[in-house]
Amino acid sequence: MNTAKRDVDRLRVAILISGGGSNMMTLLDDMGRDDHLATPVIVIANRPDAGGLAKARANGVAAQCIDHKAFDSRSEFEDALHGVLLDAAPDLICLAGFMRILSAEFVAKWEGRILNVHPSLLPKYKGLHTHARAIEAGDDLHGCTVHHVTAALDDGPIIGQATVRIAADDTPESLAAKVLVQEHLLYPKALRIACESIIQN
Repeated sequence: MNTAKRDVDRLRVAILISGGGSNMMTLLDDMGRDDHLATPVIVIANRPDAGGLAKARANGVAAQCIDHKAFDSRSEFEDALHGVLLDAAPDLICLAGFMRILSAEFVAKWEGRILNVHPSLLPKYKGLHTHARAIEAGDDLHGCTVHHVTAALDDGPIIGQATVRIAADDTPESLAAKVLVQEHLLYPKALRIACESIIQN
């Protein structure tokens, strides 16, 4: 990404991850384009071994780990996360493979400003093991959804969806790989839509 092109007038985006950060990278790459309305200000991981931290730093983005295992309770972890986010002052928070359920109290503090990508065609298959569940149900189509986060798990207004066809020989792993390709295409588009909505309102 072209870090020199970041504009102080752009919207500020924080990205939360737990792993390698493949969706994070698609967002960073897209925000590096001259026509984007947003710029990344911080990447936060809840696991010290998250490979996305090094990738973010290599792209000139501040990156920090807040290890959830270092806290005695979810509320203490979320207090620490909230404090770091307040310092970064994001207009939007993108959950990109962030494998922690956020409490209603935390979501309320950032109401309307958290986006998530989920590997199913919501409202189908909220929660985990979405690919196996779609295959077991005999579905023809599967896919992914980007939505605004609310207090309810994998709920909230949908920004966009992308579909894939389930082949007769698909396994949960092969289907996950096909869906991930669509996530990488959908999430940047959905972030642009969310940014445009903020600017227009």
